[in-house]
Amino acid sequence: MKKEGNYKWKLGMFVTIGLLLFIVTIYLVGKQKNLFGSTFKLKTVFRSVSGLQEGNNVRFDGINIGTIDNIQIMSDTAVLVDMVVQKDVQRFIKKDATASIGSDGLMGDKVLVIGPGTATQPAIEENAVLNSQDPINMEEIMASLSGTATNAKLITDQLTLFTYKMNNNNGILHKLMGDQDFANDLKSTMSNLQASSNNFAKFTDKINSGQGAIGKLTDPKFANKLDSTLTNLQSGTKGLSDNMEAAKHNVLLRGYFRKKKKEDAKRNQEIQDSIRAVQQSMPKTHDSQSKGKPDTSKTIVKDSTVSHQ
Repeated sequence: MKKEGNYKWKLGMFVTIGLLLFIVTIYLVGKQKNLFGSTFKLKTVFRSVSGLQEGNNVRFDGINIGTIDNIQIMSDTAVLVDMVVQKDVQRFIKKDATASIGSDGLMGDKVLVIGPGTATQPAIEENAVLNSQDPINMEEIMASLSGTATNAKLITDQLTLFTYKMNNNNGILHKLMGDQDFANDLKSTMSNLQASSNNFAKFTDKINSGQGAIGKLTDPKFANKLDSTLTNLQSGTKGLSDNMEAAKHNVLLRGYFRKKKKEDAKRNQEIQDSIRAVQQSMPKTHDSQSKGKPDTSKTIVKDSTVSHQ
């Protein structure tokens, strides 16, 4: 009898512990799935869910507030995601809130993350559709990393070739670092350049200070004197021209200018007569060859007249 009582006591303890574990499990699962609290539903549409599954958590401000209830493919570019969210956080989720897909840790499960939206907007309603942000495509990231790795390899190869050439007496860097004669020549060149720049600086300083003939050009007083001299010279030449014109009409000098004019006219006439006599004495064959050529006699006479005047 005693052995049978011990057996029944052990069986009762086992059943009791099993029931407690079952109740705790049901409670935890129900709490995780929001089975014992007031909830409401939300929806969103993604182009790709990137591994998001039913039962994954819905997170708001870093806190799990619900779970993914259903995932349904609507078309080749749209996937509908239904969420079950706790009712007491509905007032914090605004109409312009956005949904995105994140990860629970670096290699953890996918989670749906809800952004709160603008505080001035009204709270979201039940069965509303949230705006979504497409998740980052890992394939595109891996392709980008592959291209980056290829470029890094190319850069390292070029750097290796560069260092090899520099260490084997090729290129100007090796001369700068290892050739003492080249370094001395470069140092001398830089010293000469520095001396030239100093001399040029002194030259420009003298010009700016008004020293020398070139410096005088920058002096406003000298510029005014030069301008006044040129003005006087222009006035003098104009006056000389006026005097010459007046002399032509002077009673005493009028006869001289008339005589000179008649002599010039007579000389021009003699030149023209000489040219005509030469032309008349030329044979006809020569005249036929000269056809089509311009008559230069008048030009010669005109030039002579201008030169005598």
